[in-house]
Amino acid sequence: MPSSRIQAVLWDFGGVITDSPFDAFRRYEAVRGLPPDFIRTLNTIDPDTNAWARFERSEITVAQFDEAFAQESRAHGHEVRGADVVDLLYGPIRPRMVQALRICKRHFRTACLTNNVIGAGPHGLPTSADRAAQVREVLGLFDAVIESSKVGARKPERRFFEIALERVGVAPEHAVFLDDLGINLKPARAMGMATIKVGDPESALDELETVLGVALRDEGRTTD
Repeated sequence: MPSSRIQAVLWDFGGVITDSPFDAFRRYEAVRGLPPDFIRTLNTIDPDTNAWARFERSEITVAQFDEAFAQESRAHGHEVRGADVVDLLYGPIRPRMVQALRICKRHFRTACLTNNVIGAGPHGLPTSADRAAQVREVLGLFDAVIESSKVGARKPERRFFEIALERVGVAPEHAVFLDDLGINLKPARAMGMATIKVGDPESALDELETVLGVALRDEGRTTD
């Protein structure tokens, strides 16, 4: 039977519903001859005030982010244009995660908690029409979508999670949150949420099935 404790399942998008953008960053770095994880490391420096953080809160425009990120990357030895980074954000959608989301919707409230940007395309969607349509279709499955670029807060800020919980109408102890970054899971866990770090998607789904008491692969099976 579905868990009587959990009432809402909260999902990160990039790195959970889709392949991690970090994979695209690494491919870009390899082609450009940059140090491995250069982009990811750069985003950890002054994480609340750097160009990326300000862009995700819509405090700067696309053009301003392009230049600000270039300045920050130059200061650390290698110029990377912000516009290049934006183009790398959307990886392929993971069908198994979408299937699990559809099953979750039958039993629980759902929300997408995403740090995103305005400017790649309408509402932060990819510029490719086909990819934008795929992303829009998946986003339409959630009961609520909380976007950093629209609410003026971002993961891992506590206010972002408070907004998400308000949108789905549950207390933190009645929610489970999936994200691929430990830094985002930490404040959610401190608030009382169950958390699942998504590395290998199948392992994450195993853990989610256990938390929810619902089979997310074989719809005829329930967990103990």
